[in-house]
Amino acid sequence: MTDRHLTVAGRVALLIRAGLIAGLVVAGLSYPFTALAGMGVKAGSDALENMPERLAEAPAAQTTYIYARDGKTLLTMFYEEYRRQVALKDMSPYITQAIVASEDTRFYEHHGVDAKGVARAFVANQQAGGVSQGASTLTMQYVRMTLRDNARTPREALEATEQTAARKIREMRLAVEVEQRLSKQQILERYLNTAYYGHRAYGIYAASEVFFSKPPKELTLTEAALLAGLVKAPSAFDPATRDQAAAWERRNYVIDQMLKMGTITPAQAATAKRSRIALRLSAPPNDCVSVPAEHNDWGFFCDYFKSWWREQPAFGRTVQEREENLRRGGYRVVTSLDPRIQAAAMRHVLDKERRRSPFAHGQVVIQPGTGRIVSMAVNRRYSLQQENNGKHSDRAQRDDVRGNYPNTVNPLLGGGEMAGYQAGSTFKIFTLLAALDAGMPLSTSFYAPQRYVSKYITAPGPATCGVHWCPKNSSPTMTGTHTMWSGFGKSVNTYFVQLEQRVGAEKAVAMAEKLGLRWRTPVDRKLATPEHASGWGAFTLGVSDATPVEMANVFATVAAEGRYCQPLPVLAIRRPDGSDATYRGKLVAAPRCHRVLSRNVARAATDAARCVTGYGAARGGCGGGGTSPMVYATVGRPVAGKSGTTDNNRTAWFSGFTPQLAASAFVADPDNPEHYVGAGRSRISKYTVAQTLRDALEDQPELGFTPPSAKLVR
Repeated sequence: MTDRHLTVAGRVALLIRAGLIAGLVVAGLSYPFTALAGMGVKAGSDALENMPERLAEAPAAQTTYIYARDGKTLLTMFYEEYRRQVALKDMSPYITQAIVASEDTRFYEHHGVDAKGVARAFVANQQAGGVSQGASTLTMQYVRMTLRDNARTPREALEATEQTAARKIREMRLAVEVEQRLSKQQILERYLNTAYYGHRAYGIYAASEVFFSKPPKELTLTEAALLAGLVKAPSAFDPATRDQAAAWERRNYVIDQMLKMGTITPAQAATAKRSRIALRLSAPPNDCVSVPAEHNDWGFFCDYFKSWWREQPAFGRTVQEREENLRRGGYRVVTSLDPRIQAAAMRHVLDKERRRSPFAHGQVVIQPGTGRIVSMAVNRRYSLQQENNGKHSDRAQRDDVRGNYPNTVNPLLGGGEMAGYQAGSTFKIFTLLAALDAGMPLSTSFYAPQRYVSKYITAPGPATCGVHWCPKNSSPTMTGTHTMWSGFGKSVNTYFVQLEQRVGAEKAVAMAEKLGLRWRTPVDRKLATPEHASGWGAFTLGVSDATPVEMANVFATVAAEGRYCQPLPVLAIRRPDGSDATYRGKLVAAPRCHRVLSRNVARAATDAARCVTGYGAARGGCGGGGTSPMVYATVGRPVAGKSGTTDNNRTAWFSGFTPQLAASAFVADPDNPEHYVGAGRSRISKYTVAQTLRDALEDQPELGFTPPSAKLVR
């Protein structure tokens, strides 16, 4: 016999001395065990030699909880298996007593394998001529569940649960190892956190919440007995069915076993067995489509959070790994969503555009200096139930078009593959900033005719003069000499085309990129390249697509006096052990900011943007008023911004900011860009932003803007 076989023989002898020889001989127990003998001496020795000597216990999948800004309001959860680890001290003593009584009455007497149970099961199975009894201890069951949960392939999962002699031997061997390493209490705690109770509830915390809507520490005797009885066969004993007879009998069996073990009194048992099954079922939310029904608008923020998470290398090397980590990692995420501001934003969105309108009206609010998104509101429901979408629209009936409303999961406000909408004259902010950054002062003046023949070459069209692009103003009254204050405040197209020519269109495009814009359409990507950007004259009038998140953050950067922060949907992310999630030594949830503009450039741009809202510039004249005087009249505190519409009012935007908050709202038809919002809707974004900022800041101190220095004034 070889040294290897002698070693195996020694290990078998050790099991014999431990009183486990019966377990090895009848390891199958739940099936005829002649297969083990058929393996042969050498094959059997090889099988034992190749078995692991220690149970690998990878962390079990846990649920990730997503909360609003207050850290208390639950938005939703993410999980593959609804599970949350809970310490034994936080469980009702009834559940620990019940699970032992139900699954392994000699749990505190054996060392992983119950020799008496093995012998009894072998005799019963032999007499029955088949499967009659099993002999798995609670520790062996824990081993089996752990092997199943740690399986990396379908084959490993099958090997963990298949009815073979090798599997049973492995369970016994590892059960002995576990008992040598862990205390009975530790094994019991891990078992209760691992077992499956049905209804996608893994572990006692999930089971207690699903069946009784309470934490496991509050479980009563009858409730604990019911849950303990489910472990054997969750479907067969499911109490959440019309016929509860099987569940009732199983629960009472567990109560009888608890009485036999002496953990409860006869009086307790009698009372418990007479009680009816009283459930308080709950369906734990999962993913963004499960946000609370009364707050389905939160789903759009949740969707943005998911897109953000998928981009974070802290949670995995690939998108797939990051998504798996979200659903299995057991994180506690406190987001930046402010329910109070979100409610105000939704109220002001919906009072202007109903949910069943084909036009999407939405708004994003961001905190300057951090980039944290506090609100994402749109007149849609975040829902997969879309069979009746668009049926009540005149346009849908006329054109046989089923629109993307009122229910959708498309990221209408930003994130994912969202291209956005043409943002119109709000893009003049990039030309303004590029000019100021190049040293041109606010007093820079041009004569702005009604129509201007630019140097930019373009294809023939209604805005061309020969081969040149010839934009015009929205009103002949704008004709005259303008500065940056009046040109921006009145949104004078022919002034800004001349300003763009002076500073260079490529610098305006580069400024937009510095402030976070991404080119998502093939046309935009081509025109933004170095070889084409210098000729993109129409850029200053907002012919490119942008998302509300991007535009709100652009103006948040100006409000933060030139400090750009990436849009951020979180305040804190903690791992299951309570530690903060980090990446390369930095908190994942921390603001990611850097300076893109000097303070003086940002302050100068703000001074011009004050002309738009009716608040008035600090260092110059606005030329008799701006495009959106209702904004300051509504907000009632220092506020700046920029309105924007596209040709023929295809879309209508307004972006506004105070020192504390920045917001951007739009109205457009996401399904049909040629469906114009019309002049009647061109003002609603202004009122939505103004009313939301007013309500959001009602309990905040009034802060003012710092005027620019003389260097950029004249």
